[in-house]
Order: sequence, then structure tokens, then C-alpha cells
Amino acid sequence: DSHTSLGWDATSGALLSHSARGPRGAIAVGVRVSDLTLIVVRDGAVAKVIPLHGLTAAGATASLGAALSDEGFDPARLTLARHYDLPAHAVADGAPFDFAPRAAFGELAQWFGNAAGELGRVASTTPGASDVRLWPHHFDIATLVAIRPGASTGAGLSAGDGYYAEPYFYVNANPAPRAEQLTDSLAGGGTWHTHEWIGAVLPASRVVGDAAAQQAQVRACLESSLTACRKLVSI
Repeated sequence: DSHTSLGWDATSGALLSHSARGPRGAIAVGVRVSDLTLIVVRDGAVAKVIPLHGLTAAGATASLGAALSDEGFDPARLTLARHYDLPAHAVADGAPFDFAPRAAFGELAQWFGNAAGELGRVASTTPGASDVRLWPHHFDIATLVAIRPGASTGAGLSAGDGYYAEPYFYVNANPAPRAEQLTDSLAGGGTWHTHEWIGAVLPASRVVGDAAAQQAQVRACLESSLTACRKLVSI
């Protein structure tokens, strides 16, 4: 999935693809989260915007294909094919995208932006950590930390799923430890999640205080969780 992952671009506030060289420059495609808009970026600047509100997935694909054609790419190579399943949604059945409630998209953009910054700090200070990317099959933004061959930890933010109906930070371990091994306490309000997967979690509703206090809380949780998970996979 590394070649289909997205990165957070703070300048545009978008989840942005890797770039590809075209006749007119380096082209990337992304989704600007705060206003639910597809963007085409050329050499770091937004060259085309496609608001998704009111468009169907087919309409959005056609509009994006036309924009890429203008940049010298073959629109026939644009595909929505994927090798993973997504939960059922009306848009997949032909309903248009709906930019409502608008405030929720702005809030989600803040979560992605803040998480990208904090996870970037983790990646830059942790040996063996990967770039921070958003992985499409889980829709989580994360860094993977290699501990040794066959052992790793991952730190990230999920936008919410069947386990938590809100954004949540997590740190997991591979190979997965047993529940009885989770003896370390976690800082920053983090707790151990043991239903169907094992890892440390910090849901959005537990993050409190002003911006500085929130950053300190998330950082404390991530650091203590990474330490605990590193120890678990080193046993």
C-alpha cells in the first residue's frame, strides 16, 4: 500500500498523493479535508480544485480525469479499483457527496493536521520509523517503527471506526502481545485496547485542556505507549 498512501500537506490542508512528473511539472492529487475538495497540485501550488459536494463518485472521477488530461496524463489510467473492502456507504451506490455538517470537516482537518505534526516528531526522533502516511485500507495516518526483523510498533491516528466513533490515537505492537502482558500503565489518559486487536488508545473525547495541554497530553501518551509496546515486542 505504500504507493497508494497519502501524506498530510500542511500548506494546502490536504491529504496528498505522491507526485508524478508530467509535461507541465510535478503533479499530485489530494483531498482538501476542511471543504471536501479534490485538488490537483502542480509543483507545490494548487492548479485545479474540484468541490465534491453534489458530485457522485463517477462524476468526481470524470472531473479528475479531465484535470489530469489537461496536465498531460492518460485519464484512462485513473481507476477506483482497490484490493480491500470498504464499509457500505450511499456514495458507493451512486449518491452524491454531501459536505455536511461543515464544521465536522474543519474539525477533522485539525485532527489530521495536528496528528501529522506530532507523529512527524515521533518519526524524526525514533530510529527505524517510517515516513508519516495515511494508509487507505484503514484510513489512519501513522508511522511504522521497525524494532527488529519481524517485530514493529505503529503509532497513528484513526479518524474513527467500528471500535471508536471518534478520532483516536493508537500505538500497536507486532507480533501482538497477549492481554495478560499489558502490565505497564500509560501516561496522558491512554488505556489498553484488547477487543479483536491489542494496543494503546487515546480517544478524542479524553483529550482535554487548551492547545498546549492537549499537545503535552498526546505526546505523553504516545511516548509511554511506544515505550511499553517496544518492550512487549522485545520480550
